[in-house]
Formats: sequence, structure tokens, C-alpha cells
Amino acid sequence: VAISTRVAPSFIRVGQLELFARRARKNEHPKAMEELEKMVFHLIDREYSEVIEKHLSTTEKVLLLATQFRSRLTSLVANWIRVGYCQGNFNSDNCAAGGFTLDYGPFGFCDVFDPKYQSWTGGGEHFAFLNQPQAAQRNFHMFCTALEPLLLGEQEALVELDEIRSGFSKVMKAQMEKMWAAKLGLSTFDAALLKELAALMVQTSVDYTLFFRELSELPEDMDALEKSFYQDLTHDTGIQKRWTHWLEKWKSLIRSSNTTDMNATSPQSREALSKQMKRVNPKYSLREWFLVPAYQQAKKGDYTLLRELQEVMTQPYAEQSKEVEGKYYRLKPSRFFEVGGISHVSC
Repeated sequence: VAISTRVAPSFIRVGQLELFARRARKNEHPKAMEELEKMVFHLIDREYSEVIEKHLSTTEKVLLLATQFRSRLTSLVANWIRVGYCQGNFNSDNCAAGGFTLDYGPFGFCDVFDPKYQSWTGGGEHFAFLNQPQAAQRNFHMFCTALEPLLLGEQEALVELDEIRSGFSKVMKAQMEKMWAAKLGLSTFDAALLKELAALMVQTSVDYTLFFRELSELPEDMDALEKSFYQDLTHDTGIQKRWTHWLEKWKSLIRSSNTTDMNATSPQSREALSKQMKRVNPKYSLREWFLVPAYQQAKKGDYTLLRELQEVMTQPYAEQSKEVEGKYYRLKPSRFFEVGGISHVSC
């Protein structure tokens, strides 16, 4: 028998609020509405007390809660994508109402970049890597729906809540564009540049984490990026030319984005930008194939690898030792691509 203990600020989920809201809407028992209100107030006290003051009316609290959760949720999902994380089963019952990450369901970090990456074989494309903003929007819709019973009879407040709900896509889009611009070292988002890059990354089978970390070194040519490629492009001159063209376009945008050094060529300017990008693009991510041998050793009572992983992964942006780099900053070995059903990153 084994007992696992999860630790989090709280475990209130959107799905739980849905349950109490459904009971309130159906008037399943005399205290159904009171229970919903208690759940929402508990959520506010537990997770939002620093931004929602106690003296406010219920209506004011509910509307402010919706706005605050929207802000947290959009930021959370944009940062998931920034570091290559996929929740895997991001439904409302697996969405923390406090706006942080919980490990419900299979989750994982991308190796090969794939917009449809999904760590759970049963998860479907709707929870895939780049579909997480849409999943978050659905969760937020259900969150707002769960709050509606507390605003019954207050038409203006219901209209305002609906405006907050409908504004989710705009806020999510802004968060995503800000994130992509930061990953690319740009002051403003360029949709065409990202679209072309995503196509190249898919066609070349690029390691998501390694690529953006290598890009943070501001390479002069594509040779420096090949460390992140799973495919050998030696004989594919067509895609080599496309990569070269993309790099030139990117460097041109870098130069035009740099207001202090329009050429962005001085060592100080390049070093500052490189450091800035490295604070956004982690060097290390917790890949499942790192965990498997560590768990296998731990099963035999040897926790050396597990402790080493903990040390490395709690400093994901740091330039660590050459030994650490050799072990954990590398492409996924080909033999692991055929291994399935391990699921060491799951509930």
C-alpha cells in the first residue's frame, strides 16, 4: 500500500464550483444557494484575499473574482506554453480556481515541438499543447456560469459578468503575443515570423526547449541551432535556405526592436538581449525519460538520481556544470521514441 500526498495552496477546482452551482440552479435543497456562496467566499478568502477586500458586496466580489481569475488563467496558460508544458487533461475538474498548476491527469513537457503534442493518449487534440488557450477559455466560461446564480436578479451585474467572459479571448491573445515576442527577443509580436518558424520547427523536428535556448545565444547562422534538430539537414538545401531566410528576417526584427543600439551589434547590447531571452527560455525541462531511470533506482532504494533531478530542475534557467549539461541538455535518444505507456508524470 502506498499513500501519495499532493501539496498545493488549495484544491478548489472550477469543476467543484460547477457542482455547487448546478445544485443551486436546480434548487436541489434549501441551502443549495448558501453552499455555493460559501464555496465562492472560501475561494476568495483562500486565494484572492489580497486583491478582493472583505467589505465589498457579494456582487462586487463576484465580478472582481471573475476578472482576477481571467488574468491569472491567461497568464498561467501562456507560461505553460512558454516552457513547453502540456496539462494533458485540462478540463474544468482539472483546472484550479486559484489560477495555478495542479498535476491532475497525465501531463508533460514537449521534446519534439508539435502543436498537437499530447502527453495523454486518451486526451484528444482539444487538450493538445497549442490548444490549451482554447481549453482555458472553455474552463473560464464554465467558471463564469458557476458564478451566475449569485447574481440572479441583478441584470447589470450579469451583463458585466458576460462581458468579462467574452473578453477572455482578447486577454488570452494579448498574453500569448507578449509571451512569443519575449521568447524571440522582440519588443513586439510578429505573427508572420512565428507562423513561418512553427512550420520550420515541425518540418525539421525541433526540440522545443533546446531550440529556444540556443536561439537565446543570438546565433549568426543555422549551424548553431542544429544542436536542437532531430533531423539531419545536410542534404536538404531547400529547408536550409528557408532556415537561413528566417534567421535573417528574425535578426532584422531584432535590430529594429533595439532602440538603444539600432544595429544591435555591440557586445554589451547582444549580451543584454541574450540574458533577457535566457530568463524567458529555460535550459532544462522535466522530461519523462529523465524520470524513468530515477524512479527505477528509487524503487531499489537509491535516491541519488532523484535528488540530482530535483537539484537540476529547480534551477531550470541557470547555466549549470558541464556534467549536468551533458546529461540533461540533449536531444531525446531515438530508442525512447518507441517506448510508450510509462506515464511517470501523472496523478
